[in-house]
Amino acid sequence: QLGKLLIKCSTIFLISFLSQICVIAHVTAKTMPHEDAECRKGSAPNIRDPATRELSVVVPSYNEEERLPLMMDEALDYLEKRQKRDPSFTYEVIVVNDGSKDQTVKVAKEYCKKYGSDKVRVISLEKNRGKGGAVRTGVFSSRGKKILMADADGATKFADTEKVEEGLNNLRPWPKEMAISCGSRAHLEKDSIAKRSYFRTLLMYGFHFLVWFLCVKEIRDTQCGFKLLTREAALQTFSNLHIERWAFDVELLYIAQRLKIPIAEVAVNWTEIEGSKLVPFWSWLQMGRDLLFIRLRYMTGAWKLEAKKCN
Repeated sequence: QLGKLLIKCSTIFLISFLSQICVIAHVTAKTMPHEDAECRKGSAPNIRDPATRELSVVVPSYNEEERLPLMMDEALDYLEKRQKRDPSFTYEVIVVNDGSKDQTVKVAKEYCKKYGSDKVRVISLEKNRGKGGAVRTGVFSSRGKKILMADADGATKFADTEKVEEGLNNLRPWPKEMAISCGSRAHLEKDSIAKRSYFRTLLMYGFHFLVWFLCVKEIRDTQCGFKLLTREAALQTFSNLHIERWAFDVELLYIAQRLKIPIAEVAVNWTEIEGSKLVPFWSWLQMGRDLLFIRLRYMTGAWKLEAKKCN
């Protein structure tokens, strides 16, 4: 009798606890963020307008004065050589300064002077919004038929752009012109585990399990910052995005799956660069909370997907 009573009390407690979590997730859900001021200005480029470039590269940057130059040099060298080989190829690089307190803006503007503001643009956010917020701002102001997210640390070799492009093209025909190709480090996982502590390895596996269990089942590496989207896929996913911190990639892919956008995962070369802004335990704890809330908020209807129209 005592055992049955304990099981009954535990079940009631668990149901009550889960119900409270659902209520908290629903009540604390933010409404759909409005498009950024840069996109509302009539003269500024807007994701809803027709594309005028082949490729837009969005580089979120927070206190990246030291790492940004190496990434920009490699990216622009690749893009310029590609343009010389194929004059019809046009591009732009959008550096989004996410409220940096160092000389990130100054460094980025040197590239505007060198390559021209038509090829390199800098958008500055007054306050730090997080990587997802910075990428979203850059995407909303992009002009490319395809939009590439690339980290400022240059951890992924920029020449691997062609690999993710091939992954995107292999998804043709694109339903409603929507497709996403994700760079992936999953093939490097065994080597990386050998270099990590047991604690960080445990956190990594725990995070991967939560991603698979709660949100995204088909992609092994959701967090690689090298992702290529068609313009229409970028409009539909980022217009519905709520998470602006580290877990934004997961919500982005969760939205894509809900919208039935085809997704490719492509192995890319990747090197760990010192200076990461990710704090292992606290960042992973925050991401775990965000993953749970992503699922609950869509499940309870606090967040809903809306189809967006181009001009």
